[in-house]
Amino acid sequence: MDLDNIKQNLSDAGCNKDDSVIILKMCESGNMEGALQMMRKDRCRLIDELHESGRKVDRMDYLIRQTEKEIAVKG
Repeated sequence: MDLDNIKQNLSDAGCNKDDSVIILKMCESGNMEGALQMMRKDRCRLIDELHESGRKVDRMDYLIRQTEKEIAVKG
């Protein structure tokens, strides 16, 4: 795999610089299993962030619905 491509994709995926450097060094040294493990760990972090964002959207939707109901009752 092309290291520049890996570096760019890690950056685009939001991988922090320290982890990107470690992953790239692992790839350079042929430790693809270690690199894969770190990428999977970072993927889990991204999924956790996605779920947290979803919960925030759900809370905002709830507030919007409650506000709309209140406006309808008063209107």
